Amino acid sequence: MRILRVAAVAAGGLLLLSQVVPAQAGGGPSYKWEVTPTGSTAQFRGLSAVSKDVAWVGGSAGQVLRTVDGGKHWQNVSPAGAETVQFRDVQAFDAQRAVILSIGPGTDSRVYRTVNGGKSWTETFRNTDEKAFYDCIAFNDKSRGLALSDPVDGKFRIAATSDGGKSWKVQPTDGMPAALPGEFAFAASGTCLVAGPGRTAWFATGGGDRPRVFRTVDGGRHWTASDSPMASGEAAGIFSLAFRGSLFGVAVGGDFLKPTEAVKAASITYDGGRTWKLVPADKAPKGYRSGSTFLPPTVSRSLTTVIAVGPSGSDVSRDGGRSWTQFSDGNFDSVECGGHGVQAGCWASGAKGAVARLVVGR
Repeated sequence: MRILRVAAVAAGGLLLLSQVVPAQAGGGPSYKWEVTPTGSTAQFRGLSAVSKDVAWVGGSAGQVLRTVDGGKHWQNVSPAGAETVQFRDVQAFDAQRAVILSIGPGTDSRVYRTVNGGKSWTETFRNTDEKAFYDCIAFNDKSRGLALSDPVDGKFRIAATSDGGKSWKVQPTDGMPAALPGEFAFAASGTCLVAGPGRTAWFATGGGDRPRVFRTVDGGRHWTASDSPMASGEAAGIFSLAFRGSLFGVAVGGDFLKPTEAVKAASITYDGGRTWKLVPADKAPKGYRSGSTFLPPTVSRSLTTVIAVGPSGSDVSRDGGRSWTQFSDGNFDSVECGGHGVQAGCWASGAKGAVARLVVGR
């Protein structure tokens, strides 16, 4: 299963990045991706958007890049000696401070931290349990964060930090519900685990007979699990979560072996993930989607605009995930927005070194 999943999350290279196709529906803004040249051929599934000017990406072959000028230039800030690992999640707090996660069984799962823009990195966590496989990290603020591992001895495992990633502590599992047979999380875009206000966080699963969303309100000590109506199976489930506040959320995914089919590929919640409503196929994203994010209101002029990306294209929802319109056929794995006010910006990343800025037309 681990081998399948590593291959699965590399499947974003199925389609080549193609020309963006701007679309404008219902009289709202139009959206398109402006690709920025990175000079890399890595697959960037790790992405952190700090603002319209600052973004970090992490990917295959241990590569980490950073831009501070809106993508005009990308600096290679990869940690020394990490060429064999795959970075799948990045959490950047600003242009200088960032935390990155590498995935894999046993000691391949690691966390690195920088406070000087990637000039140097400190390894702050290395998994020593061969049964563990860390998929995603998420931070509630600049101090408190969580890292998610696939089930170990029948339960998902959480590591927590309270000092900005300087140190990590594996949490007891007595507050974690038992995993389903075959259940795991997808290390596809860094958004299988997301953090909300306070000490709230959610993570999503697949692989079992049904996908589930787990929720904590005490910083990862105790969790509750809710069933989802989305697709699940050996290659299917929820790949990405996005929340606006503590109650309003969107889940996207599908089956990565069917990248152009919307196989029960999206759902929404209005009660913090306790219950989920399936988006009908005719209103869902137009294929399997691996990443999602809410747009800042200064970018979209709305609190309910969401973007989802995947190997067969990008979709926008202006009604909080109830209906979706495809606006690009480009291949991306991850999407994230960051910043406030006029500094807010959105980015996407994917195969063959692709990183792009979102351009919004009025």
